[in-house]
Amino acid sequence: MRFRLFFPQIFFGIALVLCLSFGLHACQSVKSPQVPVAVQPPEETTVPQTQPQIVSQSSLPPETAAIVKNAGADGLFNPNRGDVRLLVISDLNSAYGSTDYDPEVDKGMALIPFWQPDLVLCGGDMVAGQKSTLSEKQIRAMWAAFDDHITAPLRRAKLPFGFTIGNHDASSSLGAKGNFIYQKERDLATEYWNNPTHDPGVQFVDRFEFPFYYTFEYKDIFFLVWDGSSSRIPKEKLEWVEKTLASSKAQAAKMRVLLGHLPLYGIAVGRNEPGNVMDNADRLRAMLERYKVHTYISGHQHTYYPGHRGNLQLLHLGLLGSGPRPLIDSRSRRLKSLTVLDINFNSPELTTYTTYDIQTLKVIQYEQLPRFLAGHNGIVLRRDVEWNELTSEEKSFCVNRLGNNLCSA
Repeated sequence: MRFRLFFPQIFFGIALVLCLSFGLHACQSVKSPQVPVAVQPPEETTVPQTQPQIVSQSSLPPETAAIVKNAGADGLFNPNRGDVRLLVISDLNSAYGSTDYDPEVDKGMALIPFWQPDLVLCGGDMVAGQKSTLSEKQIRAMWAAFDDHITAPLRRAKLPFGFTIGNHDASSSLGAKGNFIYQKERDLATEYWNNPTHDPGVQFVDRFEFPFYYTFEYKDIFFLVWDGSSSRIPKEKLEWVEKTLASSKAQAAKMRVLLGHLPLYGIAVGRNEPGNVMDNADRLRAMLERYKVHTYISGHQHTYYPGHRGNLQLLHLGLLGSGPRPLIDSRSRRLKSLTVLDINFNSPELTTYTTYDIQTLKVIQYEQLPRFLAGHNGIVLRRDVEWNELTSEEKSFCVNRLGNNLCSA
């Protein structure tokens, strides 16, 4: 009897609780914004990743906002920002003598406000030279076009620009008498970069033989640039490199980075041969490791590969200009790309790469790339892979092709 009397109240109480619960859930569903699922970046660092950085499209220039809006249903991924953010590009040129740039170059430049880098780096081949029949007028026109497309916008944005000279900018190849074959191009490149109106805005430490050899710094990062526009660096220039890296200024920095055009090791079809990599690669690597250079950033191979050999990180940049190439021994498709490089001084690995296929704006995952590359002058391991992690078949492939010395990690 007593139970029947209380049953309506109990039923009412339960119903009230359920209504409040559903009502609260409905309110939360209405108020919580729907965030698109972002394409995840390569898993390459032990630094915990939280939510990607969100950039308001309303704060972007119209051209940038339009590209971001059309990036696809998942949106354009913007990685967590490090202590320092670099945007790294390379190989911008088109056909010999061209004063035009492929649309991907302009697209990459237009996206700079989205990533908001502290510094832009270029791995060389900014213009389309290395042709003896080009006139002085044509060469000047190429640098003027480069200024219009690249450096003038960076100067207006007050963004420092660190660069290295490529073989199409001012090759250091020598003739039979020991003279520079492309002396005219080297003279005009020097003229362009030493014009005060073209100041790249970096904080120089030593201009030495700028724009071919110089150093600069940014927030405890020491950058050294050498002339890798051909495969050989003269003995006296290497002495300057070693002396500079050994200096108290370089060694006091939290990180040391080398920028040069040709890489140490071959990684791309058609570029995996002497003359398209630096001579004496292992000897150069040993010197760089001795002075604790963290990363060598290079271009020229026209394909992206995040590698390492020994204790040296090897960032092989993709290109934005003409002529993408596939990686050796792989079915990788020809991509044009650029890299956002975030530096976290408290991270054991220091750097995180987020590399975009500039045409689709999708992030290139490590898993899409070969675990190692066995180029003609030595193995390069993918950044997240160690030699002892290779299978016996993978090790045998390298050793059978190159021998034990060139396959040692």
